[in-house]
Amino acid sequence: MQPKIIINSKAFKLILKRLCYELVEQHGDFSDTVLIGVQPRGSILGERIQQELKNIAKVDVPLGKLDITFFRDDFRRTEKPLLARTTEIDFVVENKKVILVDDVLYTGRTIRAALDGMLGYGRPSSVELLVFVDRRFTRDLPIEANYVGKRVDSIDSQRVSVEWATTEGEDKVLMFSTEKEK
Repeated sequence: MQPKIIINSKAFKLILKRLCYELVEQHGDFSDTVLIGVQPRGSILGERIQQELKNIAKVDVPLGKLDITFFRDDFRRTEKPLLARTTEIDFVVENKKVILVDDVLYTGRTIRAALDGMLGYGRPSSVELLVFVDRRFTRDLPIEANYVGKRVDSIDSQRVSVEWATTEGEDKVLMFSTEKEK
């Protein structure tokens, strides 16, 4: 099955702006608010959100990047070793409003790991979740996003990939089958 574009470049930009306006509406001047992007793809989204908030609201919201490799529940279950990335959080989250950012919400396990990893930097006053794509009906854990770019109905044999202009050359979201065609 050929990849299907479910969000093109134009819609991508609109969704990004809408998410930022929702954040502005909810957080006002962003005092005591921080962004934490889940490595690797949530960090890219976090950077884009941070930049767009500078443009829209003229605020500079601190952004951290969180590696969850050693907090994953499948850490020792894979045949090949997982590659850890760096965590770059140069602030304490104690009593902060944290907006956790990831590109795709699927089973919820990545977010559970991120919540565990984040606690090493303090106890936040609240945590909200922002995702660009929410793959509904696929949760293993009771996790729900506060801010969603687009909800997508998919099955386990499909994959959703958020592609970025900085890494893949164009902003878009693709859905494709992971099953081999017969």
